[in-house]
Formats: sequence, C-alpha cells, structure tokens
Amino acid sequence: MPIQTPYETIAAAIAEEMRRDPTVLMFGEGVATKRHDLLSEFGSARIRNTPLAEAIIAGTAVGAAASGLRPVIDLLFAPFLCYAMDPLVNSAGKLRFMSGGQFSFPLVTLAMTGSGWGVGAQHNHNNEAWFVHSPGIKVVMPSNAADCKGLLKAAIRDDNPVLFFIDLALLHQPGEVPEGEHLLALGTAATLRSGTDVTLVSYGKTVGNCLAAATTLATAGIAAEVIDLRSLKPLDEDAILASVRKTGRLVVVHEAARMAGLGAEIAALAAEKAFAALRAPVLRLGGPDAPAAASFPLEQAYAPSAAAIGAAVQSLFR
Repeated sequence: MPIQTPYETIAAAIAEEMRRDPTVLMFGEGVATKRHDLLSEFGSARIRNTPLAEAIIAGTAVGAAASGLRPVIDLLFAPFLCYAMDPLVNSAGKLRFMSGGQFSFPLVTLAMTGSGWGVGAQHNHNNEAWFVHSPGIKVVMPSNAADCKGLLKAAIRDDNPVLFFIDLALLHQPGEVPEGEHLLALGTAATLRSGTDVTLVSYGKTVGNCLAAATTLATAGIAAEVIDLRSLKPLDEDAILASVRKTGRLVVVHEAARMAGLGAEIAALAAEKAFAALRAPVLRLGGPDAPAAASFPLEQAYAPSAAAIGAAVQSLFR
C-alpha cells in the first residue's frame, strides 16, 4: 500500500469523488491555492477560493446542497466554526427534518483542530462535542491517513451534513493507505488492539497515546484493549459495550475539555448499559477547561499523554 499523509489522502479522496460524481464541488478558504492538482483537473467552477467569511461559505454550501449539489467546504481552523453555526446547525442540521424528508443536505465541512502547531487559543479549540450535540449533523475525527480517505469518501456520499475534523498534529503524519475504492461506514469504530483487562476508548491524536500506553501496560501484565471511535456521531455503541463487558474497566481519552465532552457520554453509556460488568469506576482523561496556550510545551500538556493514561489505568488495579 502507498504511504501518504492525511493531507494527501484528503485531496485524493476528494478527487476520486469528483471524478465519480459531477455534483461534488469544493470551495473554501484557500482551497484553490493549496490544492493545485484539484484546480488543474477540475477547474475553477468546481474548486474555488472564497473570502474569509465562514458564515457565507457555510450558507452557500447549504443552498448548494439543497439544490442538488454535494459541496465540500474548508473552514480551516475549528474555532472559526463559531461563525458558521447558524447555517450548519440551524439550517443544514434541521431542514431535512423540517421538510419532512423532502430535501437532503449532503454537505461536508472540513476543519482542523487540536494542538500541534502552537497556533494559539483562537485557532486551537477542540469543539467537536458542540456538533455531536446538534441534531441532524454527523461528526467524524480520524486518527490516521487511511481512515481519512475512507471516512471522507463516505461523508461525501452521505445525504446528511457531516463535520469532518482533522487533527492538526496528524495532518502530515504518513501512513499506509489502501489504493482504489476505500470506504468506511460512518458509525463504525475500530479495535486497534485486543485486551482483556481494560478498555481504552479514544479518537484523533490521543489514539496513538492510548496505543503507546497499552504497550507499556503490557509489560506490567495489564492487557489493554484500544478502540478508535473514528465516528463520534453516529457512535458505535455496540463496539464500546462489547469491549467493556469483556474487560470490566473503561478509560475514555480525548484532548477536548473533559467537562461535558465525549468522555462523559461514553461513561454514561457504560453506566446505563454495562453497569453489571464494571469492576471499577469509569475514568475520563481530557483537556483542561481553559483556552489553549500558544507555547508549544504548554500546548502539548493539554492532551493526555501516554504516561498519564498508563497511570490512570494502573490506578484501577490498586
């Protein structure tokens, strides 16, 4: 399999979908400038730069989706989604329901999120839980290049709006990517490591930290199972519950603020549907309830490290 970065696989996935379906188009902040190959192949009618006006970009995409097109928009950094909340949440997320199913809104919004580049608080904010809480919107956040391709192609083909979060720290991290048609169904988690003693659930960059922690824990005789959610909504509840019922222990890890994050939802899921299997309290590791620092070392401290994850797991066995 070829080696590609998520940045490269995103372009490849969009190109494949644009060749397959003439209704797919891409516009947003700097897309024609950054994606020369796409512009060269598909022209300025389908690959187009826009002003730095997120509400207008998202509003235009909603109108395009309602008229039968399949827009992919790039709003760059996730905090800029604040400007696009009304068209994405109040229009794209609700109008299919309000129309009684007469309209569909196949719209993909790309946004970079998380630490890794020291871009400061106004450019670094993991706000994926906002959109998980918004009816009618699907949310994905891959942890590797192969999943970027499979999830993005599936998102473009979906008839609902999809928020596609790209972890900044992973953007240029190479990995093996299947050639040709590669689709991953939204709502399907991946078990990256099997174990019998504790379940580690994560997504985005902290998946790698969980895998590193699992390797260290194995030397201490603790077999950790690692689940990469990949899709935050729909959420693969069956995969989570099956693992928790097997291991009896659960630690949920994400870089986003711990308070009211995905970890809280997953902890509640385990408590409601797998309580009898639990042999220890569910633990959540997340970022602090504070804006991100521009300092690279301080920024790195926001995301739960492999050492912190390992320590949390070992506390469950004391």
